[in-house]
Amino acid sequence: MMQKLHILIVEDGKSQRELLRDFLREQEYDVSEAPDGENAIDKVKNVYVDLLLLDYKMPKANGMQVLETVKRINPEIDVIMMTAYGTIDTAVAAMKAGAADYITKPVELDELLLQIDRISERRTLVRENEILREEMREKGVTTDQIIFESEAMGEVVNLAGRVAESHATMLILGESGTGKELIAKLVHTVSPRSNRPMITVNCAALSENLLESELFGHEKGAFTGAAGKRIGRFEEADGGSLFLDEIGDISPAVQVKLLRFLQEREFQRVGGNQTLHADVRMISATHRNLRERISADAFREDLYYRLNVVSIEIPSLRERKEDIPPLAEHFLKRFATDSGKDIQGMTPEARDLLMKYDYPGNVRELENIVERAVVITRGSLISAKDLPFSGIPSAPHQRAKKTLRTLREAVEELEREMIQNALKETGNHQTKAAGFLGISERMLRYKLKKYA
Repeated sequence: MMQKLHILIVEDGKSQRELLRDFLREQEYDVSEAPDGENAIDKVKNVYVDLLLLDYKMPKANGMQVLETVKRINPEIDVIMMTAYGTIDTAVAAMKAGAADYITKPVELDELLLQIDRISERRTLVRENEILREEMREKGVTTDQIIFESEAMGEVVNLAGRVAESHATMLILGESGTGKELIAKLVHTVSPRSNRPMITVNCAALSENLLESELFGHEKGAFTGAAGKRIGRFEEADGGSLFLDEIGDISPAVQVKLLRFLQEREFQRVGGNQTLHADVRMISATHRNLRERISADAFREDLYYRLNVVSIEIPSLRERKEDIPPLAEHFLKRFATDSGKDIQGMTPEARDLLMKYDYPGNVRELENIVERAVVITRGSLISAKDLPFSGIPSAPHQRAKKTLRTLREAVEELEREMIQNALKETGNHQTKAAGFLGISERMLRYKLKKYA
């Protein structure tokens, strides 16, 4: 459940302040008021506040001064800047100073409510992730490898932590190298099954016969070379979790046996006729599009639904570039320690190159790039020449990458182009541009903020 925020309205116009106060109290928010900047600062010092609705132009202390002071007092307080001037420069300055968002006056209440809801969701997410990390620390498990700054990855970790408490079968989706196994380990670690083993099987690395024997075991003489009985991974994972990586690559025959286990919770060893049972939570992962595999008759639809009780999709590294600096720093420290080198960090040019690269291999590729740089560098700082690329991908490479973009990326690119064209056709007149696009002016303003 989202936290109901304590909101402080900082507005020198009494009628506007009371309008906002009454509206937000109707939404069951805890609301306080301040008629000027100095009064607002005093309240922040003495009263717990989650969010400021802060007017930009006020007597005694303007909005930017209040924003900077509040962030010094408590950086965790969120701020939505309200301004009648609505210039890009004002918005950019406010966001750089730490504002979570901005809204133009006269304030549209529905738009304001959406902004507050987004802030509330993010604060709830941060709080739940802190609880999750504390639970892992209490169980003696390090969270060093689950490193992120992005909201997208925060949502992934949060969902994993919430799902872990259940016994539901899980499907983890994402490109190769995004960290699917790390999320599976997180789920097992904070689950009630954490005192039992988590067994991992890479389905793509084994042939059909070997995979069947690996999962279900075999009896003596079941096939050539079966000199004795072998316990399978399902039996080994009894009471714990079984992580099947790259499940999109398994054969139809193995799919049938997995489906039977998920339906009946029973199986037989290869070459055996004894029905066995195992209390196993199945977590599977794939980089493949299983919907496409189903359409191509390469994957059973009924198995897909059994596996996909809860699904988690991990975004690619290029979709969450905020995570590149902390990941790169983590890898640098680890490899520098392992190699016995005194490396203090990276040059600005090196960091710039890392941020501009697209990482088709995701986090795994970033890890390899940093390891290589640590090995070959001769100085105390990783420089641009230590990296295996000299700049952002060339235009032909970028065009090739675009053919592999997601549906969301394609839609956003089309939206951006249409908005640019509409503004050009209407001489940057937002009302006319919104009519040209067939959307409301409020929606256009939202899109303009979204695409900067």
